[in-house]
Amino acid sequence: MRRVMIIGAHGQIARVVTRLLLEHADVALTLYLRRAQRLQSLATHPRVTLVEGDARDVAQLSAAMPGQDLVYANLSGDMASQAKAIVAAMQHTGLHRLVFISAMGIYAEVPGEKYRHILDPYRDSAAIVEASGLEYTLLRPAWLNDEDIAAYGLTRKGEPFKAAHEVVSRRSVAEIVRAICLDPALHVGESLGVHRQ
Repeated sequence: MRRVMIIGAHGQIARVVTRLLLEHADVALTLYLRRAQRLQSLATHPRVTLVEGDARDVAQLSAAMPGQDLVYANLSGDMASQAKAIVAAMQHTGLHRLVFISAMGIYAEVPGEKYRHILDPYRDSAAIVEASGLEYTLLRPAWLNDEDIAAYGLTRKGEPFKAAHEVVSRRSVAEIVRAICLDPALHVGESLGVHRQ
């Protein structure tokens, strides 16, 4: 059984990832979120464990991590504090594989755009992940929509972001996360821009 911990499990992309991963009978999920009752419909699923906790609390995170194969974090708010706590908990529990959602523009890679301070939480958290020594993948999606299609392209760190003014579906980002969860060797140490194809 492959075990995946989703931090920020009530998020829009995270809920799509949950649905996609539960299509695989050999995947079990630990869904970590501030208010577990928001995912109460999954409480009786035999391959789902709901954990109520704060993504800034190293002790709570560490208690939920043993036995996991991969951690996927999809957060907002005080992202630097959350990234520090997740990295610390993973290091404490000996976990290595992390998928972390960020945003396009954190490296000034979008031609003609300077997003400035609005992206500081994403920049700061990405820098923490990149310096962590973990086997990470950062995903930097363009603006998002809810189309139930997977149509995307990828750019690497250091490359100009393509199609930055077009929206990409949350399903597209979720498909990348699912692929990594099923094959954790994919995209290790990479920061990938996700754009509409």
